[in-house]
Amino acid sequence: MDADNEAKGKVSGQAMQNPQALAAVQDKIDSGSHNASIMDSLPKSVKRRVNALKNLQVNNTHIEAKFYKEVHELERKYSALYQPLFDKRRNIVSGEVEPTDEECEWQSDHEDEAALAEDLKKKAAIEEKTEDANEEKPKGIPEFWLTIFRSVDMLSDMLQEHDEPILKHLQDIKVIFSGPDQPMSFTLEFHFDPNKYFTNTVLTKVYKMKSEPDAEDPFSFEGPEIIDCEGCEIDWLKGKDVTVKTIKKKQKHKGRGTARVITKQVPNDSFFNFFNPIKVSPDKELDEDSEYTLATDFEIGHFFRERIVPRAVLYFTGEALEDDESGEGEELDEGEEEELDEGEEEDPDEEDQDDEEEGDSKDEDSEYTLGTAVEIGHFFRERIVPRAVLYYTGEALEDDESTGDPQPAECKQQ
Repeated sequence: MDADNEAKGKVSGQAMQNPQALAAVQDKIDSGSHNASIMDSLPKSVKRRVNALKNLQVNNTHIEAKFYKEVHELERKYSALYQPLFDKRRNIVSGEVEPTDEECEWQSDHEDEAALAEDLKKKAAIEEKTEDANEEKPKGIPEFWLTIFRSVDMLSDMLQEHDEPILKHLQDIKVIFSGPDQPMSFTLEFHFDPNKYFTNTVLTKVYKMKSEPDAEDPFSFEGPEIIDCEGCEIDWLKGKDVTVKTIKKKQKHKGRGTARVITKQVPNDSFFNFFNPIKVSPDKELDEDSEYTLATDFEIGHFFRERIVPRAVLYFTGEALEDDESGEGEELDEGEEEELDEGEEEDPDEEDQDDEEEGDSKDEDSEYTLGTAVEIGHFFRERIVPRAVLYYTGEALEDDESTGDPQPAECKQQ
């Protein structure tokens, strides 16, 4: 029974953010129990047909793998189209290029800002004159990438105080996709201004990917996955390596009984450990901590590629971090009701406010219902329809799928 619940939880978590949204669908799917009980209960002739469907499913995974390889080629193609925009972004951030007045005009959707536009322009003109008279203008956009690192939880968790002066010199991050005749991968390039910490101008991190079904477990294929990563050597200047720290330790001589102080270097927490990832060996199994560290590393690499690099300015301003939903008040437990103090009368104004809040609540409910409907539609499209036979047998819901190698004969029992 526990295995059933875990399997349900896994599928729901992968399919959508809100598990309750799929409760009805999952109940229908799971009502037939797991693979063994379903297959055991079927007549032999039906089992043969199910096996035929599973062999078709194997063919489906190989077609899906080709699809993702073509998607990778499209990403590489469009990366070349994006790059001129990213190059201009870098030039503006570094101060090498000053955008024109026309390029700096931003049309706001907020009516209140539009109404105040003229006053703001006048105020800005006065402030600009004062700034010109009293102080030098900053070059480009200072601390652009460092601000992003501070704002994004995933990156700020890695960031140490001693990393910040170095990251002030970070001028650009690029994503480079592997070529058409190369194994699938992408490379993150971190471009730095000359600085007093290391001699490298570019630090790199390569993420190797796999986009083909496992011969022993083809039904586990879910698209490209990162399987390994390689960092680079950082040529630190003397005394500037923030990935190590020097500690002093007293050491007592066994024979003489005298003590001396020795110094040694030990690893130090730093963002720049990002460029020295755990080595993956096919012959050795990683321990739980190493697996978690590597999985986190893969997640960060994917996040840089998919979110940070394409939408950097929105992370700088904080717009990409904003929660679309307004803050909600505390909910009461089921069956619990607020009661007025004895002798206290309801305020008519409060009733109006309650009506408004109820209206807002209805709007939120409508948004939630629509969002749920969209998620369920997406789940049918991405999961149920392509992998229907695996949901029928329960294999798509299991934590540990069988590893039997499917036979080529169409109806041969696996």
